[in-house]
Order: sequence, then structure tokens, then C-alpha cells
Amino acid sequence: MSLPKTLAEDVARNLVMVAKLIDEDPEQAYAYSRIALRLASRVAAVREAAGFAAYATQKYAEALAEFRAARRMTGGVDLWPVMADCERGLGRPERAMAMAGEPEVQKLDKAGQVEMRLVAAGARRDMGQIEAAIVTLQSPELASNSVQPWTARLRYAYADALLSAGREDEAREWFGKTIEADKDGATDASDRLAELDGVEFVDAMGEDEDEPGTSVETDTDTDVDFEVDVDADVDVDDDNEAGIDDKHTHDKG
Repeated sequence: MSLPKTLAEDVARNLVMVAKLIDEDPEQAYAYSRIALRLASRVAAVREAAGFAAYATQKYAEALAEFRAARRMTGGVDLWPVMADCERGLGRPERAMAMAGEPEVQKLDKAGQVEMRLVAAGARRDMGQIEAAIVTLQSPELASNSVQPWTARLRYAYADALLSAGREDEAREWFGKTIEADKDGATDASDRLAELDGVEFVDAMGEDEDEPGTSVETDTDTDVDFEVDVDADVDVDDDNEAGIDDKHTHDKG
């Protein structure tokens, strides 16, 4: 599906802004996605971007509707894990678990399958099934020494699940393994590990000092050594299959 040049340029500019702002200012990214959606609602890439912008602002019903629309247009399965995570965000972990067992999962690439595993483990935790979540995360990808784009997040989720189950020594080990894989500092594994090891960060100058304080580490435990038709009117109603108010706060697990 193709767009007239001027319109295509307008849509592209808005999509660029969505991508640029989605992490640092998701509300603004969402606003740009709505503009793109008004301009070209029948473009799959626009529906997908609108879905991710809604997802980033925890508008899970809206995000799910957009992802479903994009999937109908493309016939692909790449959005399956994030669609399942939207079900979690809507307070429906059972549906997320059901999606984890669907044939679509087998069509995902390795990264998609790992993402689906993370979502399924999160759904287990939502249902209070912490031991089942731990088992769900146990996989060849977790055991591998090879560092892939998903490795840090997978190890972090495993460490966090272990800690929730009261398995502190194992959690400490896996937070350490997360740090080894997390070269960009995408997780807070180092902080979590420091907390487990009893390390506190204090202001050496004191709270009442006028001069800026410097932080020092204090170890409190000396024994312890993650071609398209243009549609200017957005037809969202027919895609709003989620059918629920977007009122739940999602824990990304």
C-alpha cells in the first residue's frame, strides 16, 4: 500500500518521533502516534507503532486493538508476545498463558520465543504461581553461556523470581550473571545485588551540609564477599476487540 508523497512524508515524520520519544517521553510519543493514525490508519506500520505507544503508556486495551489490527493486515506473528503481555496488563493472566500454548509461538523466531517465555513467567507470577514461573524460565537459553540481546532480561527475570521464592543465594548468583550479560546497564541488577549484599549508599557530607555531598559505599556486612490506501479517518471501533476498560497497572515481570 502506497501513500501520496506529501502524506507519506508527514506520516513518516510522526513515526520517527514515536520511535525517538517512546522511551524517554511515552506520552508525547503516544500523541505523535495518534496523528499518524489519523493520517494513515490502514498502514500496518502505523497501527503497530500506535500499539507500542499505547502499550508504553499502559493503555493496554487500546494497544491490544492496534496490535490485532496490524496482525490482520500483515498476517505475521511477531506481535504475539506483546499481545499476550497486554492481556496481563488488563488483568487477564490466564489468557496470556493460553496464548503461550498456541501454535503461533512455534512460528516465532528465537527472540520472540524467549519474549513469550518471559511473558508466560510473568503471567504465572500474576497468578501467584512463583515456583511455576521459575520452571517456565528454565530453558536452554537461560543455561547458555552465550550472550544474546535477550540474555540479561532472561537472567534478571529468573533472579527476581528466585528472590520472590525466598531462594536468596540462588538469586544473588543469577543477579551476578545478569550483570555479566548486561553491558549497557539495561537492568538494575547491580543495585539488586548490592542490596542483597548489604551495601548502602550514603551521603558523606550529611543532609544538612550546604556543599554537594559525595556518595561512598559502605559495606554493612563484612562477612559477605540483568502499497496502502490512505484513510484520513481512523476506524478504531472495529478493532477494539479487547472490550474492556483500560484500568489495570501492568507489572512487566
